[in-house]
Amino acid sequence: MATIQKRNNSYSIRVSCGYDTRGKQIIRSMTWKPEEGMTPKQIEKELKRQTVLFEESCMKGFQTKAIKFETFAEEWFNEYAKINLRNTTYERLLQLRGRIYPAIGHLRMDKITPRHIQAFVNSLSQEGANERTGKPLAPKTIRHNLSFISNIFTYAAKMGVVSDNPCSKVTIPKNEVKEKQIYSQEEIALLLSKINGEPTKYRAFFFLVAYSGFRRSEMLGLEWKDVDFENNVISINRTSNYTAERGIYTDTTKTKRSKRVLKISPYIMDILKKLKAEQEEEAFRLGDKWIESDRLFVKWDGSPMNNQTPYGWLKEFCEKNEMPFYGIHSFRHFAASALISAGLDVVTVSGALGHCDSGTTLNIYSHMFQTAQARVAQAMDGAFSFLPQDHAG
Repeated sequence: MATIQKRNNSYSIRVSCGYDTRGKQIIRSMTWKPEEGMTPKQIEKELKRQTVLFEESCMKGFQTKAIKFETFAEEWFNEYAKINLRNTTYERLLQLRGRIYPAIGHLRMDKITPRHIQAFVNSLSQEGANERTGKPLAPKTIRHNLSFISNIFTYAAKMGVVSDNPCSKVTIPKNEVKEKQIYSQEEIALLLSKINGEPTKYRAFFFLVAYSGFRRSEMLGLEWKDVDFENNVISINRTSNYTAERGIYTDTTKTKRSKRVLKISPYIMDILKKLKAEQEEEAFRLGDKWIESDRLFVKWDGSPMNNQTPYGWLKEFCEKNEMPFYGIHSFRHFAASALISAGLDVVTVSGALGHCDSGTTLNIYSHMFQTAQARVAQAMDGAFSFLPQDHAG
């Protein structure tokens, strides 16, 4: 309830906004001065209006400032994330709540400091943070947690809940960065030679992913209309993804630049021709039971293949053949390594991989580019071996 006090030619309007954490009453006040020439009736009417507006403003501001992180984060999910983010990103962020809410979810947005967030981030780099392995979380996972918190505060600043983003002052601890596990050329050659004796759909999948470096979601999103057998090219136009809420669903590519066309080896295109012929035979055999999805990689009934199927099949295959298993994404790293080793520039490699820009490619594969450049320098030194070795002036 507002209280009004007249002071000479102006009025002091005071509003109680509840109590702070120490039990002290929070008072907001403003001064309103009537314009010259206003009649007493006009002053009374306008004073009431100013009082109501100020009271509403104070209560709204107080309620907003007092909102807890978990409450506001859930509002962010509904008001922003669900509308603007890709489903896979949205689902991944939902999973991060399990760590973040117990740490800072109970704190008021306007009371969270960089020290609160720094303490949480530091805890993720400690032994035991990963409950499954008992080890610290990977740097990438820690960055995901911090980015999620930062996204919440960025949105809160836009909505007037906080004045700034405390995450800007937080530092991610430097942990030992493990080198990416990448199949060597010899390992890929051995792996694919053994896969040659397996069902056609797995031969097609792993020969193509090793050659192209396509993302798994892009591979599973491929449809026969994307395959140009006449010119030996394949187009990436969509992805196939999975979430617990939606199941298997079709989505756009990760970025606009992820839509691309790549020339493919005739040998691999012949495997795809065989796969297409086998699918057509199976569709004819099953009749009405066959689901026409036009996908290259399908289940027994023609419906899109589950995203975990290639991973699970390769893991079992590697164990059976006593070969190293580095996961599906390692094939993408191998393809990138092969392109870089061949001496292709970063822009060309970036385009082939479908990265949003060449900076992303450099960030991920900077070591490979440096190694390739060192080999170029060694080659040039060899070519200029006729020069005198003593460079002293």
